[in-house]
Amino acid sequence: MAGQAIVVVGTQWGDEGKGKVVDILTEFADMVVRFQGGDNAGHTVVIGDEKIVLHLIPSGVVRRHVLCAIENGVVVNARTLRREIDDLRKLDIEISGQNFLVSERASLILPLHIELDRLSEERSGKGKIGTTGRGIGPTYEDRVARRGVRFCDLADPRDLDSRLDVLLDHHNALRRGYGVPELRKEDVAADIREGVADILPFVGSVSRMTNRFYEQGMNIIFEGAQGAMLDVNHGTYPFVTSSSTLAAQAALGAGFDFHRISSVVGVVKAYTTRVGEGPFPTELKDEVGEGLRRCGKEFGTTTGRPRRCGWFDAVQVKEAIQLGGVDRLALTKLDVLDALPEIKVCVAYKLGERIIHHLPAAPAAQAEVQPVYETVRGWEEPTAGITSFKDLSKMARNYVDHLENILGVPIDLVSTGAKREHTIVRRQILAR
Repeated sequence: MAGQAIVVVGTQWGDEGKGKVVDILTEFADMVVRFQGGDNAGHTVVIGDEKIVLHLIPSGVVRRHVLCAIENGVVVNARTLRREIDDLRKLDIEISGQNFLVSERASLILPLHIELDRLSEERSGKGKIGTTGRGIGPTYEDRVARRGVRFCDLADPRDLDSRLDVLLDHHNALRRGYGVPELRKEDVAADIREGVADILPFVGSVSRMTNRFYEQGMNIIFEGAQGAMLDVNHGTYPFVTSSSTLAAQAALGAGFDFHRISSVVGVVKAYTTRVGEGPFPTELKDEVGEGLRRCGKEFGTTTGRPRRCGWFDAVQVKEAIQLGGVDRLALTKLDVLDALPEIKVCVAYKLGERIIHHLPAAPAAQAEVQPVYETVRGWEEPTAGITSFKDLSKMARNYVDHLENILGVPIDLVSTGAKREHTIVRRQILAR
């Protein structure tokens, strides 16, 4: 009997709370697979009074029965991964070959990628994208150009040697243009070997493992890193990440039959946030926005940068639902809205004299759209820690139901706080 395979994705600009949602669902999972991005993303899981911050390892790592995997759609800084493993072990969280796997096809982020990322942003000046400076974009660029280094290239010294010839021909030409010293192949090779030494015991085939688990009747969760509006193909380009953040990428990256995916869970915040540059139609640059940032502790998990905050953008989320095949939602941070007497929801955009119901493709048009709002009554009562939907105030329930009606997708989970237990389960998403 086959198991279940679901995908958990963000439906905004990231930071929706995917880490907590995945952690909740892994009670009924056997394997959790991170399918895109790199250590530019951070997931936070709160267990009791312990706050656990993850950057590469999937959120299922806190469950001892779960196999966690990094598939080949991810780009990996081996030194960052090694530090993350060390930090988890200090918290008495087991990381071994029995519960952790890294795809042999995953690409390596090298120091030269991080340096190029920084140099590129500095040269861009006012046109900068606002990257995390962790080498994600340059690594994906090398992957697509077929000159990147993958874990499997380290098995044979001849493979690594030929890979580095191609890689350094390109990067040293770039470095000459930036006016920085060229790199020697033997130095880069030695740095790679030293960096990955502790990771190699975890390297194997994620594709074979995911398919084997599914065929043996086990449950699999594919975990995304960023949100739909940062997708390189469909997001607010060029202010996007360098990979596809949509659910389809989970199957593509893992070599997993997409017909086997039974559900796509979209994680959505009760308001909207964004880190970095780029358009943000519902952004609030006033005391309300500052209040959301302060109450929601809206600072980047990875970078510490303050997040831009705004009202819920139903236009953008509906587009993410359509693009990603989302068929159920998990709503997070409802409690952050507790003190507001009224709450606004963007239901359309105004572009010039036209009313539109989609985010335009062109950056200039994206920057010009103005939100069209509906105003709903707030509840001005605490929801923090509530675990039953019927125990929410009437107006809080109305807000959740209103979003569900606008979006046309059921909201099956509602988060009322950072801790695992601060969750309302309206309908079960994954079961044994």
